Amino acid sequence: VQLQASGGGLVQPGGSLTISCAVSGRFANTYYMGWFRQAPGKEREFVARIWWRGGSTAYADSVKGRFTISRDTTKDTVYLQMNSLKPEDTAVYSCATGSNWQRYTYWGQGTLVTVSS
Repeated sequence: VQLQASGGGLVQPGGSLTISCAVSGRFANTYYMGWFRQAPGKEREFVARIWWRGGSTAYADSVKGRFTISRDTTKDTVYLQMNSLKPEDTAVYSCATGSNWQRYTYWGQGTLVTVSS
């Protein structure tokens, strides 16, 4: 399974950005897809996840109400729509997948999101 994240960039505080993660290879629709982020000098943290088959979602408290995770099963792509962005959202965002949402098996490279004026 290969994951390719894209769409990062520079956005002003209060702005919006959508990043995506394309999945290829032997991917099962029972897998979970997760977004994680790592800010400079900090540990990686969970952001959001979605169950590919049923579409159920979960979010970190820090992004709840501002971020939305979704998937397009026709494009094998998962999205993270980020609204009301704050400087503290600045991080490298990475996507991951696997059968266990508590321990992802496959990881993609990250895409940098910078929130700054």
